Amino acid sequence: QVQLVESGGGLVQPGGSLRLSCAASGSIPSINIMGWYRQAPGKQRELVARITGPGNTNYADSVKGRFTISRDNAKNAVYLEMNSLKPEDTAVYYCNTKAFVAGTPSTWADYWGQGTQVTVSS
Repeated sequence: QVQLVESGGGLVQPGGSLRLSCAASGSIPSINIMGWYRQAPGKQRELVARITGPGNTNYADSVKGRFTISRDNAKNAVYLEMNSLKPEDTAVYYCNTKAFVAGTPSTWADYWGQGTQVTVSS
């Protein structure tokens, strides 16, 4: 059983910064992609950033240059450093792990955290 626990959300003023953390526990396949998604009220959940085990990253265009994703493979943890926050960044942020499960056929398993609220407002 894989569990993801996020922390670090909160209320911040426009232009401020927050750091989200996510710790994964349980039996996680070694080939995996960790990432952050967010969902604002009335909108679909969207990818914010993701990072592979070797450290390759992808970012949504809306956060490029402001957010930085990183991971600690030894701790099975992923982080999201958010700078220059804007009101439109307000959302529930979810940690996600996609893990490769070898088999016939092989597949990718999806694991989600419970979400943490980020509110950017003056």
